[in-house]
Amino acid sequence: MSERSWDGRVVLVTGSSSGIGAAVARRFGERGASVLVNSSRSVEAGQAVAASLPDAIYVQADVGDEDQCSMLVERALERWGRLDVLVNNAGTGPVIPHQNLKDATLEVWREVFAVNVFGVWALTVAAAQALAQTKGSVVNITSIAGIRQTGSSLPYATSKAATNHMTELVARVLGPDVRVNAVAPVLVDTPRTENWEGSFEQYAQVAPMRRAATADDVADVVLFLAESPYLTGEVLVLDGGFRLVR
Repeated sequence: MSERSWDGRVVLVTGSSSGIGAAVARRFGERGASVLVNSSRSVEAGQAVAASLPDAIYVQADVGDEDQCSMLVERALERWGRLDVLVNNAGTGPVIPHQNLKDATLEVWREVFAVNVFGVWALTVAAAQALAQTKGSVVNITSIAGIRQTGSSLPYATSKAATNHMTELVARVLGPDVRVNAVAPVLVDTPRTENWEGSFEQYAQVAPMRRAATADDVADVVLFLAESPYLTGEVLVLDGGFRLVR
């Protein structure tokens, strides 16, 4: 991966107290960026991530709340006076077998969409002006579940499909000043999936890369998307070749 310096630039990463978000925050921090670390709960873990970086702050906020989304952007601007990259990583979704339609209640759908879709929208809108001033970019963390008939639940998969499509639509609207891309991983080894042992074994047997993705794998792609000055409107699938065999 590129060793390009990110000194003087600012990155906001939602849901970055652990897993993919923490790996993304660390990757930008290693390159010299100032980073706003966020979570809705896990305060101590988020503070620890921020403390481990050269120049970072932790801000607790629920991205399912529009006012709190605006507050996150305001905090970044108050601290550093600019914003270069917004990484919409925060996500939620219970494990509900797809055939259990009655378990996927409207309440579940609303909770999932509040974070995975509405939060992405609200943060992107809140950050758009600041990102335009720096010719910055948005990177959305979605999922292969938004492209193929898979995922931990129907609400989760549908929310990721919506965010994939949103990525393309918003890229068209915000160009040329702001680029908008997404990375859609398959199975990623994170605290959320640590009890999915059978899934990891099955994936390792089938995927050409013979393993699931790591949070660092995703962070590498996020960095690539943020650094590519002509790339916008892309949903980059990160699946270790899984699509070639399934």
